[in-house]
Amino acid sequence: MHHQQIHTSVQAAQPLVTFIVTYYNLPVQMLCECVDSILALSLSESEREIIIIDDGSEVSPMNALMKYGDDIVYIRQHHQGVSVARNTALHMAKGAFIQIVDGDDVLIKEPYEQCLDIARSHPDAEIIVFDFSTTPTMATVSKDDVKLLSGVAYLSNHNIQGSIWCKLFRQSVRSQLEFTPGICYGEDEEFTPQLILRAEVVYLTPYKAYYYRQHKDSAIQQHDESSKEKRLNDNLQVIRHLQLLADRMPYNDRLAMNRRVAQLTMDYIYNVIMLYHSPKVLNTTVNTLRQYGLFPLPDHDYTTKYTWFRRITSTSIGRTLLLHTLPLINKER
Repeated sequence: MHHQQIHTSVQAAQPLVTFIVTYYNLPVQMLCECVDSILALSLSESEREIIIIDDGSEVSPMNALMKYGDDIVYIRQHHQGVSVARNTALHMAKGAFIQIVDGDDVLIKEPYEQCLDIARSHPDAEIIVFDFSTTPTMATVSKDDVKLLSGVAYLSNHNIQGSIWCKLFRQSVRSQLEFTPGICYGEDEEFTPQLILRAEVVYLTPYKAYYYRQHKDSAIQQHDESSKEKRLNDNLQVIRHLQLLADRMPYNDRLAMNRRVAQLTMDYIYNVIMLYHSPKVLNTTVNTLRQYGLFPLPDHDYTTKYTWFRRITSTSIGRTLLLHTLPLINKER
């Protein structure tokens, strides 16, 4: 793999956190705002490591990053997708904890500091889960709302947020786990549940510590035919992989992973309806899922939404109803 290292920093002690920032054809100002939000945290130079992976952008942001000097490590590689970019940084990371950040997003200082407090004061913490916001403002929440549970319990009893950037996790828990190259949609959904099941101690917090910036250039906003097909193909590949992994897991882990597989399958059917509005495409999807043993959705009351969706999609009349009503409901929102 060809890459070019522009800035390096030498640190005697292990950093507390390595921040992995991925960048590809974004406004450079967004990237600078992302880096500034990391530098604004209470971490000293020896406690942080910032690795920026430029996945072969048409124009390198290097000139704009020069002002950061040794505060960052900048790597430019041939364009291979976000999964490979993250893996490159994971292999380099020296921090005890890993925080993955998309280059167009921002960490929100005050709530993220509370996550850092947990990492500093609780040696048993392996994953610290937090929430995100679609605005850069801080929401006040109580420290009393933090819950401590195992990874299996978390995955078994919660409809998790699959995005990896809402998890501050120990490198030692990740071990050899990596993102699958080639997956552009759903790479987090494949990685995150596997990571969670490896953890004995998960701190579940309500802190809205991550500003997820929604804009027209983000991958999830692309609705041309090839993007829709790629998105659904990637999603199905992730679901199938997790399904096959679950079959080889110990009993409790398998139950937890199967819950996640069922939830992702529900989301997959929903996305087929919303992206295509087509009875033919929906019927083809249902037949494909049925061949893999993913349909009908398992008869479990995971959540109210899941129970409702499972019952309606179990009949052709119900699926026809969803085809006509879901797009209207979404349009009204």
